[in-house]
Amino acid sequence: MCSKEEIRKSIRQKKKLLSSEDKLQASELVFKQLFQLEQWEKANRVLVYHSLPDELQTIEYLDKMLSKELFLPKVDGDTLKIVAYDKSRLITGAYNILEPDDNNYFPVEDIELIIIPGVAFDKQKNRLGRGKGYYDKLLSNTEAFKIGICYDFQLVEEIPADSHDIKMDIVITPNCVII
Repeated sequence: MCSKEEIRKSIRQKKKLLSSEDKLQASELVFKQLFQLEQWEKANRVLVYHSLPDELQTIEYLDKMLSKELFLPKVDGDTLKIVAYDKSRLITGAYNILEPDDNNYFPVEDIELIIIPGVAFDKQKNRLGRGKGYYDKLLSNTEAFKIGICYDFQLVEEIPADSHDIKMDIVITPNCVII
């Protein structure tokens, strides 16, 4: 089994090979599958993320999700806080991620569905993040349905999971849905 750092390094190298068109096409396939899920249909309050350039592109889909009450994470020290999405009130926050310019936090316990990025996922629905533990801390405080989304090459054989790592309920890649 590869170490977490070896997996991160390998995925970083593969992401560098993606064209803008590759990213958009993969994002389209993932969101098409996401929007067909029963859990998506039933959820009213959804936490999504504002993508970094190397991640599946959520930016293209935020406006298509407005039938839901949408929220974005905001970095606050070593935790993520939840803030309502308002396209007109986004600023560049920690790690150059666009986040809400608002401190009116929403309780994560009231979120019904969370769409989660990751460096990698495995078929047991384990998630490997960037190493700061932001999402694991957040996810440990919610019963929300958790959907990890990634490129096909980010689905690896096995991720070394620690006791504090939170599993996904579903992982979606452009060509695979792991339930």
